[in-house]
Amino acid sequence: MTNKNLVDRWNASIQNNYGTPGIALVKGKGVVVTDSDGNKYLDFLGGIATNILGHAHPAIIKAVSEQIATLSHVSNFYAHPNAINLAEKLIQMTGEKNAKVFFCQSGAEANEAALKLSRRTGKSKVVAAQGAFHGRTMGALSLTGQPAKREPFLPLIKGVKHVPYGDIGAMRKAVTKKTAMVIIEPIMGEAGVIVPPSDYLKQLREICNDKSALLVIDAVQTGMGRTGDWFGYEYSGITPDVITLAKGLGGGLPLGAMIAIGTAADLFQPGDHGSTFGGNPVTTAAALAVIKVIETKDILSKVEKQGRFLIQELALIPGVKEVRGTGLLLGIELETLDAKQIANSLSEIGILVNAANESTIRIAPALIVTDVQINKFISCFKKVIANAK
Repeated sequence: MTNKNLVDRWNASIQNNYGTPGIALVKGKGVVVTDSDGNKYLDFLGGIATNILGHAHPAIIKAVSEQIATLSHVSNFYAHPNAINLAEKLIQMTGEKNAKVFFCQSGAEANEAALKLSRRTGKSKVVAAQGAFHGRTMGALSLTGQPAKREPFLPLIKGVKHVPYGDIGAMRKAVTKKTAMVIIEPIMGEAGVIVPPSDYLKQLREICNDKSALLVIDAVQTGMGRTGDWFGYEYSGITPDVITLAKGLGGGLPLGAMIAIGTAADLFQPGDHGSTFGGNPVTTAAALAVIKVIETKDILSKVEKQGRFLIQELALIPGVKEVRGTGLLLGIELETLDAKQIANSLSEIGILVNAANESTIRIAPALIVTDVQINKFISCFKKVIANAK
């Protein structure tokens, strides 16, 4: 099967909500993927920050293979060891003993769970950020601060106010005693990898404390070590009330989590919420394998160093305005060039990235990316930028 054949079949059988894909990928190993024409690419998008250990990682293969041969699915009527072990591990990662976990399948579902949890406070108002992305289901879309995604599906859930990201003054005005929760990304990913002021989360925590509002950290994209920390907010020194996770958690398998801390951990009551596939034995086996590899290989410190190197080298390239982000979640802001054209040109020479908007290239490679691969990416990026000018 060729790229053209598979793309034609895609268009004939799959709804057009994604548009037409440019290539059809058929296999991958580590950070390298291969399309149906046999072309190889360095995958510097990582399934949009999802393939946290790359493709076909032996630890994930082993964990999933053993689990699927043992116990595949039990629904939420029964307990099983993997879900318990993973929940306990995630609680340990937060550093807070008084936390509890709800498992689902995606980031949107994790944020839907957080939204429902906040209603159990007896309040219904929500404050979120302009430009934020929290998912496309109707509740998560109500939280998402991107008008182009929201407007075709109005009316959405009422009582959600969006304020400029990073503007603590706007937050101070928006959050009241009627606010059930504030939801924020430590770094806005879909908006173009936007980093808030260094004291933003700390001040936001103080506002939420003052108004008795839940502070929800959407770590769907920043989580699982992508920034060099487990969740991406740790530098601020705060403790959130809720953390939402997905993407890298399952190492490529569909798994999300909503971690509630302190009094928030006891808000849900039996029957309040559920997920048939959430915490599935197979996906949780993959997640446990992911965490073990990250810990035993000291990947968090590696990610931090590689991120600093990428920022330093990319910022020196003529045509690059700035480089934003932390660890292996970076946005490369271009001075004048069109990001989509640059992304297409990189694809043509074997590098997969994403144009987050008209001027920003987003990269989120697997955390196992090597220094050699990073240097190859920088070299190719320099070449494409130079040829485009």
